[in-house]
Amino acid sequence: MKYEQKDVIITLFLKDGGLVKDFHDHAPARDAEDMIRSCNIHGIDKIILFDLSDDEREHEENLHIMKNICVLAEMPVYAGGNINSVDDIKKILYAGCRKVILNSLKNETAQLARQGEQRFGRDHMALSIFNVDLFFKQKDSVEEYISELVVLDEKLAGTMDNVTDMPYSILLQEVTPERIRDILLTDENITGISACIFCEGPEKVPELKQYLKTCGISTAHLVSSVEWSSLKLNADGMIPVIVQDYQTNHVLMLAYMNEEAYQTTLETGKMTYYSRSRQELWIKGLTSGHYQYVKTLQVDCDRDTILARVSQVGAACHTGNRSCFFTEIAEADSLQASLYGVLSRVYDVLKTRKVQPKKGSYTSFLFEQGIDQILKKVGEQTLDLIFAAKNPDKEELTYQTTDLLYHVLVLMAERDITLNDVLEELMMRSIA
Repeated sequence: MKYEQKDVIITLFLKDGGLVKDFHDHAPARDAEDMIRSCNIHGIDKIILFDLSDDEREHEENLHIMKNICVLAEMPVYAGGNINSVDDIKKILYAGCRKVILNSLKNETAQLARQGEQRFGRDHMALSIFNVDLFFKQKDSVEEYISELVVLDEKLAGTMDNVTDMPYSILLQEVTPERIRDILLTDENITGISACIFCEGPEKVPELKQYLKTCGISTAHLVSSVEWSSLKLNADGMIPVIVQDYQTNHVLMLAYMNEEAYQTTLETGKMTYYSRSRQELWIKGLTSGHYQYVKTLQVDCDRDTILARVSQVGAACHTGNRSCFFTEIAEADSLQASLYGVLSRVYDVLKTRKVQPKKGSYTSFLFEQGIDQILKKVGEQTLDLIFAAKNPDKEELTYQTTDLLYHVLVLMAERDITLNDVLEELMMRSIA
């Protein structure tokens, strides 16, 4: 196959600031946040969004939820609908979407594709296809300015290779796994498939991927490059596993795997261990619902310890704490912490001072004075930073930068903006 790994895609429809069932049925669907979190942990490889808004107000509302979806989603997001100008393309890309999906039914699409390609690059341009005749009328422009097709009529499955060798994904109505298998085998240019059954519940995707694997169709699932036999085991035939939150890098727990647990983890994408106390296989979260979904597995230089970076649902510890390592034994002051760790620690102290004021604390004073005083200090520190930057004194500039950063963190704490909110926004702007 030309595109050997096939994506399992979910296509979602936005209407009135929420998800609806499809193009024609605008009945409310699943809560957007709940849907995206389910996509993250059940193996959805890509999200396609279509904005079905009727006016500019609704369009802006849907752009807002589109942005929230991009923040939550741990996979690429494409979006189409109501794209009439380069400014519309910019809004969607700046919302965090990987690609915009232009509409092949619109007369101005070829010109818009050219403008979008010149401004943002071909890799950010996709096109929805409803019929082959319309595609032929603009085929040269499409192949020059568009990097990918999204086929919205499943009757075109198996025919696109006679039309173009461009990569494409295809949207199906409710179908069986066997039907999905057959379509994925029809054309080497199919990159992925979306079906209504995924919208009803992404929870079915791991089972589908396992089925496709037995049919010789590769999807994005865990494939180990390290054989169990190459690992150095302890006297009980097991290997210790350090579990880490893939976003914060916080260490969550330590557990052990035997070979069955190792293979089960690879097959299901859920962290599975061997319980030494119960002498049985242990799927983390099976009882509590606090599953750990694998992001990466790494082995150390001696091959006697595994590091698992995971998406943790709820608490890792049976005590209800996020991490099992919550009891402090000793701590030495150190400046050798990560920038995120330092900022996170300062932010946590600020949040504490907000709800539990401390006598004599400057931070508590700022919160007591309210937003106007906080904004006044941010303004003053900004001016101080500007003046410091005009002078060659690096130490003064460092001092004033730190002062401004502190007051910005106070403002964030006052308005309940988290560090993750800012970092996620910053990461999405990498396209600019």
